[in-house]
Amino acid sequence: MSRLDPRGPLVYDTRELGRRPGNQRRITRLAPAPADLGNAVIGIPEGSSLELELRFESVVEGVLASGTVRGRAVGECARCLEDVDQPFEVELQELYVYPDPEDSRSGHPAPEDEEHDLHLIENDLIDLEPVLRDSAVLALPLQPLCRVDCPGLCPACGARLADDPEHDHDSVDPRWADLSNLQSISQEES
Repeated sequence: MSRLDPRGPLVYDTRELGRRPGNQRRITRLAPAPADLGNAVIGIPEGSSLELELRFESVVEGVLASGTVRGRAVGECARCLEDVDQPFEVELQELYVYPDPEDSRSGHPAPEDEEHDLHLIENDLIDLEPVLRDSAVLALPLQPLCRVDCPGLCPACGARLADDPEHDHDSVDPRWADLSNLQSISQEES
């Protein structure tokens, strides 16, 4: 088991809650985004500001963390390849369980539940990064768009259709014009 740094921006100390079910604390803080928070086409830049509004509630099994994380996601439009910068918001809810004292006395790690990934409270600390990462990746669009009605690129020449709505799709890219002349010559010879 790794050691959590209590000063980490996404680490929360549960000692102030105590182990009394029903106790709760609300926090609002800004934290830098961890690395690789996103997918191949859009993500939250490392170090950018994330606004966390969270509630930590002591329950019998551990601590229930819930709340909202907001920030900015940047990427590339799936249709026209222009830059995309859009607001990002994700809801979090995760139960962090107290470690089983019997397992720690035996020196063996707690058995992993194959159906659920349990998040353990480690030395009264919980790490929000894995839950944030899972929620963010699922919440980000797989095909981000610069705008909902983005027409994309011309399939013939690659021109951005939003810049030229009257674009002639049948026009030939000047770089290929000589090839079309060859085709017309071969048709005349036949």
